[in-house]
Amino acid sequence: MIRHCVFLRFKAATQAAEKQAIYAGIAALKDVIPGMTEVVCGPNVSPEGLDGGFVDGFIVTFEDAQVRDYYLQHPAHVEVAERLVRATDGGLSGVLVFDMEV
Repeated sequence: MIRHCVFLRFKAATQAAEKQAIYAGIAALKDVIPGMTEVVCGPNVSPEGLDGGFVDGFIVTFEDAQVRDYYLQHPAHVEVAERLVRATDGGLSGVLVFDMEV
């Protein structure tokens, strides 16, 4: 199983509705990508203050690395990812990805 953790630094002007629309687009990928088992999204709630400005994020669970790799190249994912990058501060520098095998 792969946990695909994505941490975001949205632009200050990004409205909550836009964030929710992006998260809904990611969650909708479960309907088109077999083996994508779970999506959770939301703000960082850690009291430690060690977020480095990445105060939003989501985690996608995949059955295995093969499913994750399929997701990364799927046209529906690419479309959502492009929307997400446009909403982040600094484009790709506003996105941090960490994949973990569990």
